[in-house]
Amino acid sequence: MGTGGDGDRDHTATKLSHVDEHGRLAMVDVSAKATTRRVAVAQAVVHMAAATAAALGGGTLVKGDAIATARLAGIMAAKRTSELIPLCHGLGLDHIEVAITLEPERARIVATAVTTARTGVEMEALTAASVAALTIYDMAKAVDREMVIGEILLLEKHGGRSGSWVRGASGS
Repeated sequence: MGTGGDGDRDHTATKLSHVDEHGRLAMVDVSAKATTRRVAVAQAVVHMAAATAAALGGGTLVKGDAIATARLAGIMAAKRTSELIPLCHGLGLDHIEVAITLEPERARIVATAVTTARTGVEMEALTAASVAALTIYDMAKAVDREMVIGEILLLEKHGGRSGSWVRGASGS
């Protein structure tokens, strides 16, 4: 969060944001940054058998309503991101939404996190999507051990010094 290197893949040419001048890990100092509205949208996908997706959609899993449970798990995880990710700033979230769409052989989770803060909310959105995916896996593993969690990625972010970024948009 607040890395200042949005989209940079070549870290050899840029200073890593979580390393101090002596090469030690350090939390980024965001105290001089402006407090602005920040939004991040992330996704995770759980690939599964068609029968598993049908069971999820029908709410027929022995463990209960996996979709509702996964949504709640994602929301709870977003709120605790700074406890899970070292050096991640603790943020007060203004809003978190976890939407889960079932398709014939996958569940697509899209998490949207909103805050008014000095640093971005990408990690909260990514954590929400990831934990929701893990929850679906946990609740459906008895019927489908072949599930694969994948495509965990940031879809877009808005706010802060770097402005807006959308995956796949020209120049990103």
